[in-house]
Amino acid sequence: MASAPASAASPLFLLLSVLGFLMIGIGSFFITGINASDQTNTYPLPETQQSDRITLLPGQPSNPPISHFSGYITVHPGRALFYWFFEAQSQPSKRPLLLWLNGGPGCSSIGYGAAVELGPFRVKRNGVGLEFNKYAWNKEANLLFVESPVGVGFSYTNTSSDLTRLDDSFVAEDAYHFIVNWLDRFPQFKAHDLYISGESYGGHYVPQLAELVYDRNKDQKNYPFIHLKGFIVGNPETDDFYDSKGLLEYAWSHAVISDQVYEKAKQVCDFELINWTDQCNAAMNIVFQPYTEIDIYNIYAPICLLNKTSSSSSASDHVLTSHFKVKKGKRILGGYDPCYSPYAEEYFNRMDVRLSIHANMEGNTSKKWRVCSDSILNSYNFTVFSILPIYRKLIKAGLKIWVYSGDMDGRIPFSGTQYCMEALDLPINASWHSWFHHNQVGGRVVEYEGLTFVTVRGAGHLVPLNKPSEALKLINSFLSGRNLPTTH
Repeated sequence: MASAPASAASPLFLLLSVLGFLMIGIGSFFITGINASDQTNTYPLPETQQSDRITLLPGQPSNPPISHFSGYITVHPGRALFYWFFEAQSQPSKRPLLLWLNGGPGCSSIGYGAAVELGPFRVKRNGVGLEFNKYAWNKEANLLFVESPVGVGFSYTNTSSDLTRLDDSFVAEDAYHFIVNWLDRFPQFKAHDLYISGESYGGHYVPQLAELVYDRNKDQKNYPFIHLKGFIVGNPETDDFYDSKGLLEYAWSHAVISDQVYEKAKQVCDFELINWTDQCNAAMNIVFQPYTEIDIYNIYAPICLLNKTSSSSSASDHVLTSHFKVKKGKRILGGYDPCYSPYAEEYFNRMDVRLSIHANMEGNTSKKWRVCSDSILNSYNFTVFSILPIYRKLIKAGLKIWVYSGDMDGRIPFSGTQYCMEALDLPINASWHSWFHHNQVGGRVVEYEGLTFVTVRGAGHLVPLNKPSEALKLINSFLSGRNLPTTH
């Protein structure tokens, strides 16, 4: 029998919704009544904040207590971005605010950043619950995730034409209004230092948003002042020429492609062109072919062998020119589990989870939540081909800027990012050298005047997932102003 459409308020759905909210209310009573002394946030909250508080997240570990909030921030009439906010685990009133953006375009900061990378809770295998992440970045900052742009995750627009207009400028404008309106909802953080962070295509989103905040801070008659101090990006798309050059060279130097394939691509490809020639596209498709067998985002790690279905996606589905599929079969068990995307989708498509995090998606409870949206990726208007001019502008403005790269990422390799950093032609304050973590080399670092570039040894595209302890040390150093350790 066909089910009722999501827009129809069936008696069964209404009953389930009421029961769900009653359970959340009961959970709220016990959590606020019994464990009030454990709450990180001890001062009275305005109703607008209290309604966003998460009190009964299914599968949440009981210890340590985490104060967190989620909901929607309207950025334009009929358009809203979904957020998940975690107060710092200690002294939230004294710690900075760190905003995190994932890329894609079309990938969720909830599904990646919050749920499998740097948030305090990670989704367990098969999406059955959560486990505490002892390397969560809210040990260092108040941590704010937003699903951007509209159409990603739980974020929505009531105007379908918005989804055809998405480009870097549109995304930056909405993200700016998100920050302004979120701070209006949480005014206790207006005076906090703000840092913007992200990874992958966040290499576009983060500097562009920082530039917009910086520019509007100079016009305080028309815009509120935001205490922006800097930004940090990981394995970032930065400049199409250098990123593409690095991708090809990395595949060759790491035994992914043969000498012949490498030489052919070098011969027919001019990466300075905005649109590749047919010959270049054909050659690069051959370069990408081996990545159907391994994970381009972490070339030495195992791939996910879960049976692929139409409802699941993974990082490997979002490669530059193709949507690759991984082999079917039995999942590999071990210390690294590459099946994080299907697990996240299982969890965030649960009705009890959606009710808990206030993700109503304008009443459309049947809409499938996905880690990455193919439709956003395929319809996105790519109009910006280099972020380097923004780096030059914001370095000159005195913002604190760090760039880091996991050195096992084949999609946006450290070598391409290194080309980008060198192209800025900055004076070097401390030349390329090792940094250490737990008596081992954590990676390499070079300190330019106005910018620091760090590699993380043994990490892929998602550094906080692959090397969580090193990633926590990295963000600690960035926020505290202390150098990464250069001795054992």
